[in-house]
Amino acid sequence: MRIRGLFWLGEIVDKLEWKHAVSQHEVHEVFSSKPYFRFVEKGRSKGEDVYAALGQTLAGRYLIAFFIQKSDNMALILSAREMTKRERKLYAKR
Repeated sequence: MRIRGLFWLGEIVDKLEWKHAVSQHEVHEVFSSKPYFRFVEKGRSKGEDVYAALGQTLAGRYLIAFFIQKSDNMALILSAREMTKRERKLYAKR
């Protein structure tokens, strides 16, 4: 999967900060560090499915970011948070 760039909705950026303590910069680091991508669910619009990117930040945090891959290979970020133990095991196996 190739992601050309990320784009954000303002309310998502705010939610990531106050609810999950994740910054936009950290999400960019995850996408820059060759993340493990996995399909999550079919999207409401054709060709806009939901995926997860599992990766590590430069500071060592293990994050999972949920996004919609748009037709121009841009990723619309929906959410991001710390990985669960199960997700970390999945990431380690990749």
